[in-house]
Amino acid sequence: MWGYNYFIYILTNKNNTVLYTGMTNDLRTRIHQHKEKIHKGFTSKYNVDKLVYFERFSHAEEAVNREKQIKGGSRQRKIDLINSFNPDWKDLYYSEMID
Repeated sequence: MWGYNYFIYILTNKNNTVLYTGMTNDLRTRIHQHKEKIHKGFTSKYNVDKLVYFERFSHAEEAVNREKQIKGGSRQRKIDLINSFNPDWKDLYYSEMID
């Protein structure tokens, strides 16, 4: 995937009311796991499986630091970040952007 190995991502539910931030080294597989509710937890409980934002990183440390930064920010900052990247809040899982 373009020489990048790590991703941070933000998911939401179908009504865009719940936000979840995560990190992975395989974005397509991880989002598929959320969609299929393979792991029980927050995202499966609240039906959070719509990929609305992501960033790529070459190193895990960079991704971890960015994930912490996003998680530490306000809900409004997350919304602003999503709006700047994906103003229609489309599910990017079905986009060629993540291949």
